[in-house]
Amino acid sequence: MRTLPRQKLRHWRRGSSRPLHSIANLEFGVYTRIMYNPCHCTRLRTATRKVAAFYDAALAPTGINIAQFALLRTVARRGSLSLTELGRLLGLDRSTMGRNVRVVEKDGLVTIGKGKDQREAVVSLTDQGQAVLKAAEPRWAKSQDELTARLGPDRMQFLDELERLL
Repeated sequence: MRTLPRQKLRHWRRGSSRPLHSIANLEFGVYTRIMYNPCHCTRLRTATRKVAAFYDAALAPTGINIAQFALLRTVARRGSLSLTELGRLLGLDRSTMGRNVRVVEKDGLVTIGKGKDQREAVVSLTDQGQAVLKAAEPRWAKSQDELTARLGPDRMQFLDELERLL
């Protein structure tokens, strides 16, 4: 565990040289440092944002980001899908999926139509969506190869294990 030196703590009490939440402000005042234990969730989210930014930069010339690429690729592979099914495949709730689909619909990459059940919306890839996906796939594949090379086989295997465990 790491410790934060007292001078790094914030929230000073007015007129005091000690931080308000310092352990030294407690009556027994034994410790002068607070133990710092990094949050696993925060660290994973930071890593995820960095990886997404890496892919987004590679896909930027095609006009889509990695989330949109995943959406288009899933629709291309599976054919027309309901919003509910698409959300399930991508691990997103239906309302989030609906917002994401509307963005690519405005760009002309997908269409949203009625399903067999009139209450269900169905997503289909347009010709323009196919063209963008075709242009994006080599960039995505190159990013995959670069990331695999940077992380190495052991870390890539760890990613598989992490996904399985969670």
